[in-house]
Amino acid sequence: MKKFKYSFPRLTLILIIAGLAICLAGFIVNLYLCIAQGISTAMNPVIPITMYCLMFVVTIAAGGLLISVLCSSYYAIDEKQIRAAFGFIISNYDIKKVDTLVLDRETNKLLVYMEDESYFAVVIKSAQYQDFVQAVLDVNPAVGYAIQSVENTPDKNDKKKK
Repeated sequence: MKKFKYSFPRLTLILIIAGLAICLAGFIVNLYLCIAQGISTAMNPVIPITMYCLMFVVTIAAGGLLISVLCSSYYAIDEKQIRAAFGFIISNYDIKKVDTLVLDRETNKLLVYMEDESYFAVVIKSAQYQDFVQAVLDVNPAVGYAIQSVENTPDKNDKKKK
């Protein structure tokens, strides 16, 4: 099984780190309020206990989700399928149903087209595109591979002339 780490854009990494910082700050503020205020001043102690518990659960769950997205996002190719994992979300694609791999030079994206006309973009470092393509071709040599560049795409001016 070959694994290819998900490549996050810089803005996405900044947002994930900011989200983790917010989760940590929320946890610390909630812990401080829980210790400082407690439940002794409340007329009904169920409400503050519920509020503190929910805030702990929310901050821990959101932080865990962000950490899982950051640490376990990858593409894996084995003998039967391509597995795309984005944190807890895992999608499996049958490698025998892959029709074509297209490397779009204009947008610098690698696209995987399936037999049923669906497709998905592979978000890895561009230096690993050839290794990904080779791993797919090693399992299913019938897959087509095309490089689409600016030179071989139809020009917008050509459409206007017709």
